[in-house]
Amino acid sequence: MYQLTDNHGRAINYLRLAVTDRCNLRCFYCMPEEGIDYLPKPHLLSFEEMERIVRVLVGMGINKVRITGGEPFVRRGIMEFIEKISRIEGLNQINITTNGVLTAPLVPDLKRLGVKSVNLSLDTLDRQRFFEVTRRDEFERVMQTFDAVLEHGLDLKINAVVMAGKNAQDIIPLAELTRHQKVSVRFIEEMPFNGAGANQYDELWSYPKILAALKIHFPTLQKLPDPPNSTAYNYFVPGFKGTIGIIAAYSRTFCGTCNRIRLTPQGVFKTCLYDEGVFNLRDMVRTGMSDDSLRSNIANVLRLRAKDGFEAEARRTSHITESMTTIGG
Repeated sequence: MYQLTDNHGRAINYLRLAVTDRCNLRCFYCMPEEGIDYLPKPHLLSFEEMERIVRVLVGMGINKVRITGGEPFVRRGIMEFIEKISRIEGLNQINITTNGVLTAPLVPDLKRLGVKSVNLSLDTLDRQRFFEVTRRDEFERVMQTFDAVLEHGLDLKINAVVMAGKNAQDIIPLAELTRHQKVSVRFIEEMPFNGAGANQYDELWSYPKILAALKIHFPTLQKLPDPPNSTAYNYFVPGFKGTIGIIAAYSRTFCGTCNRIRLTPQGVFKTCLYDEGVFNLRDMVRTGMSDDSLRSNIANVLRLRAKDGFEAEARRTSHITESMTTIGG
């Protein structure tokens, strides 16, 4: 079987597919308060185009797809799309990243379609701070999704971005969820994708700083072996049901084993979160390019892949100003 690899010998088997740039929250680390200028629907990949691209990539060795956004469940027809790609032979795993506002009623169908895990964005367990971070009062509906995912037996990962002056006090309460719940709580370094230009990182909650805070409260915290290609450094507290992870997204210390590629809602193919995008698959599809030519273009560009996020950022022709919602979480 064909296996896509890059110029650093890394096998590529994981696609992060952003199905929309729209979101029903306004998390300040992701986009400005006024939101962004959403793309007209014709500028976005259609579900038919996405399905074709997924089929092409599965034929090249991609066996895992994560559906992201924006918020994937604000796009009409998303469940039908998930059902269609779930039938693609060779695609072994479909996972979802969601903010949870609309997700709870859909969890039974997600399980029926074979979705294995849900990553739930949740930066605090305090309702007021949730409102301050997201600029929306949707905490209760997010927690309904939390309960529904656990009730139906899907793997649940909590993604919490740690932000100086905003929610550092929530590190321990979030980690405490692992005491009685079989959940993985992952703390993520803040990244510069808020759609507002330069960020200040003088007080960055880095991986070592987050770890130190956890060890003070949980002195028995122990390291777990990290799965292959893991973006998180994984830990557990003896006797707790769940696990704790730290994702060094800004420090970029996990790039050496990266097995991921990204596709934005407008069809931009990215070999790294920090690059500008290498070409537009939407345009290639709409000009009638054959599957063989699509495969050739994808394979060729991965022979020029940056070794890590720092090199990818250095290659950019402009500073990072885009919003995470436009490139996929």
